[in-house]
Amino acid sequence: MGIRERLSGNEAVATAMRQINPDVVAAYPITPSTEVVHYFSQYVADGKVDTEFVAVESEHSAMSACIGASAAGGRTATVTSACGLALMWELLYVASGARLPITLAVVNRALSGPININNDHSDSMGARDSGWIQLYSENNQEAYDNYIMSNRIAEHKDILLPVMVCQDGFITSHAIENIELLEDDKVKKFVGPYNPGFSLISGKPTSVGPYDTVPFYFEHQYQRARAMVDSKKVILDVFKEFGQLTGRNYGLFEEYRMEDAERAIIVLNSSAGTAKFACDTLRAKGEKVGVLKLRVFRPFPMEEIAKAVSHLKAVAVMDKCDSFSAIGGPVFGDVRNSCYGMSNGPQIINYIYGLGGRDVRVEDFTFVYENLDEIIKTGKTGEIYRHVGVRGV
Repeated sequence: MGIRERLSGNEAVATAMRQINPDVVAAYPITPSTEVVHYFSQYVADGKVDTEFVAVESEHSAMSACIGASAAGGRTATVTSACGLALMWELLYVASGARLPITLAVVNRALSGPININNDHSDSMGARDSGWIQLYSENNQEAYDNYIMSNRIAEHKDILLPVMVCQDGFITSHAIENIELLEDDKVKKFVGPYNPGFSLISGKPTSVGPYDTVPFYFEHQYQRARAMVDSKKVILDVFKEFGQLTGRNYGLFEEYRMEDAERAIIVLNSSAGTAKFACDTLRAKGEKVGVLKLRVFRPFPMEEIAKAVSHLKAVAVMDKCDSFSAIGGPVFGDVRNSCYGMSNGPQIINYIYGLGGRDVRVEDFTFVYENLDEIIKTGKTGEIYRHVGVRGV
């Protein structure tokens, strides 16, 4: 039986970190993820963990310290948001390229400029091709659960890739919700002891991150790419085991009222709750609508997404980030690519929404569903790259 509690998303992640008791946490505070660092540093001060907490001078230094600690054989974690993640950019590639299973709690916030401290997904989406596995969380419960599972995924001997666990800044990070925690001993048993595949202090000759010459670099990149492909099965295996332990069952994505839907919205993180409410409202009127909430963005579940939307007539992919490519956002690009070549597949359009913390309302999702209905009736997709919630548009 779990422990019923009321926690913010930030405290939920900090609690998961306490229960895991990593060897090293190196972090630099940045809004809105600062609370995670505050909570965890208090656990260190109170002796509730024996983690070596390293207070560094920047996020670049934080990831550098994590890389060193992980390469030395320690279970390692950090936390950041927005420009902090951007300052880590160089080291994100080093961490994944060196196959270091670091876990990173990302509290999603808009990237500058102009400067903005509110929520969108431009930080983690910008890092989508850095070789990190990415898990997204609709609510505080998912943020907590995802973080516990992230260690098992990252440290699997066939994967050894770092993992980002993402949640929406302020919306879930600071909002207090009911949550069910696992007992400390169950978390420790589920995560298990850390047995690094290699260590700089193992006594064996080891090199991490050497200069990779032409005869070897391509092969190492191929190995990293194959690990990302193979991680999908490991993720599902970990999800299944976690479901058996907790009764909370997760997949690569969640299908909400999709069985007989003709049009659907694809979305991730906290906005999924608003989309589900809009879906329920229209369902009560007899309209066949659904929601597909992405939970795993890297590796991208290409075949599974294509199968899930194959019976639909029209789909709107919602991006809380603009790739500034003039053709749409990052989630849209991957969804549309997944459906390429599908015979009689759905018409697919993209909506950019919620940038910089702009409210997304039930009415906005209802508007999107209405536009999908118009596409079905007319057979004309119209403009594919769209925006919703922008004044004057």
